[in-house]
Amino acid sequence: MSLLEMKVPSPGESISEVEIAAWLVSEGDYVEKDQAIAEVDSDKATLELPAEESGTIQFKAEEGDVVEVGQVVCIIDTSAEAPKRTEPIVSKEEAPQPKNEVIKETPADTPSKKPGYAEGTPSPAAAKIMAENKVVSEQISGSGKDGRILKSDVLEALSKGIEMPTQKGWSSSRETSRERMSMLRRKIAQRLVAVKNETAMLTTFNEIDMKPIMDLRKKYKEAFAKKHEVNLGFMSFFTKAVTEALQLFPAVNAQIDGNEVILHDYADIGIAVSSPKGLMVPVVRNAESMSLAEIESEIKRLAIKARDGKITPDEMTGGTFTITNGGVFGSMLSTPIINPPQSAILGMHNIVERPVAINGKVEIRPIMYLALSYDHRIIDGKESVSFLVKVKEMLENPDKMIFGSKDPKEILLGL
Repeated sequence: MSLLEMKVPSPGESISEVEIAAWLVSEGDYVEKDQAIAEVDSDKATLELPAEESGTIQFKAEEGDVVEVGQVVCIIDTSAEAPKRTEPIVSKEEAPQPKNEVIKETPADTPSKKPGYAEGTPSPAAAKIMAENKVVSEQISGSGKDGRILKSDVLEALSKGIEMPTQKGWSSSRETSRERMSMLRRKIAQRLVAVKNETAMLTTFNEIDMKPIMDLRKKYKEAFAKKHEVNLGFMSFFTKAVTEALQLFPAVNAQIDGNEVILHDYADIGIAVSSPKGLMVPVVRNAESMSLAEIESEIKRLAIKARDGKITPDEMTGGTFTITNGGVFGSMLSTPIINPPQSAILGMHNIVERPVAINGKVEIRPIMYLALSYDHRIIDGKESVSFLVKVKEMLENPDKMIFGSKDPKEILLGL
């Protein structure tokens, strides 16, 4: 007998422990080399654990266990012979659709066969995400064997939007229930409390007339999508405006390290996105050198990976500034919390038509409120306010994003 001990690999720098989110195979199953056998949650992302060799598997950790990096979580008997199968071995999450078969009728006096485990029931990974999002099996169409609901089915349904069941009201039963917080949620809680306790956080506000950007999108969105194969959204405009403003106010793009200030000659912009696992902040690297199309493409790529649970810790670390958009959920105004070790975060909100004074006359314009939360230890009030004003100026004058922070006429006149 030849036994292989499988240890938890390091998901990324500074991560010392992970949680077994779900086993994708059963105890005693024969697994193939590189087959996904488990999903593990770190404080940054969910990753799949592939089998290092082929053989039968024996678990050394249960679902929900928190294990250290390098700890043995399962043993694979590599001397075991593969069972004879007519179909290729795949993980439970990747079970193919069954082929059409002739169903024989069961005689009346013969008891019918009980439904198999896979019939209409979610896989462990799918069940975990369904529980976190309060989704029931009736709301998901399973694509696995015998209609089994897979993780991919749940993620696809959540991305398209699920109509939640009608609330039946309070039951007055006075019952309570407890749910274990995921490692990601626990880490978020720790970081948020640390930010409030360890930084001198302050928030400044401004408002933006979104009409110029909305007119620009309306005029060019079809041509943009046709040429670049990606939609033209608001986030690319905000990212571009932020990178230009960061160049003028480098302290907003800096961070504190002990008694020193680290200044960055680049802008790695974190874009907060909502995923089935919770809030994640993938990073757009060197956004200052990207075009609008490149920014949109990169945001789309990262958002899809976050939604599908395939984003890596490296893609969510090292940002120098963060943008979060609560407006997609209807938020009018908020004070976003800094994403450490960064020193500032920009909060976008919903766009509402409001009466404003334009050249001495009242007009109805689409207005968005912006909020910049910043660490007052490193960023002065003058810098924070000036930064936000510069972002406002560039968004209300899109030409300035094309020619940098200066007006095109100033460049023409050499000013």
